[in-house]
Amino acid sequence: MHKEWKTIRGVIKKADLVLEVVDARDPWGTRCMKLEKMVDSMNKPLIIVINKADLVPREVMEQWKNVIGRFRPTIFIGARERLGTRKLWIAIKQHSSKRPVSVAVVGYPNVGKSTIINVLRGRHSVGTSPKPGFTRSPKTVRAAAWLKVVDTPGVVPVEEKDELSLVMKSGLAPEDLDDPVPVTVRFIRLALDKNPRIFERTYGVKGDNPVELLEKIAGRLGFITKGGKLNLEEAARKILRDWQQGKLVFYYTPEDYNLKTI
Repeated sequence: MHKEWKTIRGVIKKADLVLEVVDARDPWGTRCMKLEKMVDSMNKPLIIVINKADLVPREVMEQWKNVIGRFRPTIFIGARERLGTRKLWIAIKQHSSKRPVSVAVVGYPNVGKSTIINVLRGRHSVGTSPKPGFTRSPKTVRAAAWLKVVDTPGVVPVEEKDELSLVMKSGLAPEDLDDPVPVTVRFIRLALDKNPRIFERTYGVKGDNPVELLEKIAGRLGFITKGGKLNLEEAARKILRDWQQGKLVFYYTPEDYNLKTI
C-alpha cells in the first residue's frame, strides 16, 4: 500500500469519527470511494463536509447536500470565509457518542482540510497552502476540551493516471507536468462547456477555441519568452493553478452526473 494510505489507515483506526472533505465545485468527483470503503471496513461514522461552498450558488449546494445525504450525513461550509461552520460543530456532536472524541479529517489534496481544522481550533494552528501535498504527515490539534482533530495528507488513488483528472483534484501540481499545454487545452475545453464566458470573466479574453484562448491569455498576462514569443507553458500552468486555488471557478451539478435531485 502507498505510504500515505498506510498513514491514513492508522489515523482512521484510532479515530472515533471521520470527516471526508470534498470540493464544492465537484463534490461527487472529489469523493474518494476507496477511502470511504476503508472507513466502512472499520465501522467508523463518516460525515461528508462539502467545503468551499462560497464559490458555488447556494441552491446548487442544497442540491448536492440532498443528493449525497442519501448515502452519508452531509453538510456544506465555506471554511475560508467561516460560512456555516456552526453546522460542523453540530454535526460532530450529533455523530460522536463518546467524550472526549478524536476526529480524523481526510480527503483529496487542497480541498481545505487544514483550513477546516483552523476554523474548529478558533485560530491559525495548522499550516495551509494552495500547493497540493502541503500536509506531509498527520498533525493533531485540540479544538476543545472534548475534541481532538487530526489533519492528514491528501490521498490520491494510486490507480488514477489521467493528468487532467489529477490536476482538477489537486493530486498533481501544474509545476510537476512535463508539458502542461495539452492538459490545459483539455481543461479549457471542459471549462468552456460548463461556462462559455469563464475566461472572459477571469482573464478578460473571449473565444471558443481552446488553443487560441490559451494564446490570448498568455499575451494578456504577459507570459512572453526572451525571444518575444508567447510562453504557452507558463500560461497553461497559471490557468491550472488558478483552478486549484479557487480563482478560476466553474462547478458541477448533480445533473452532470445524472443524479436526481428529488
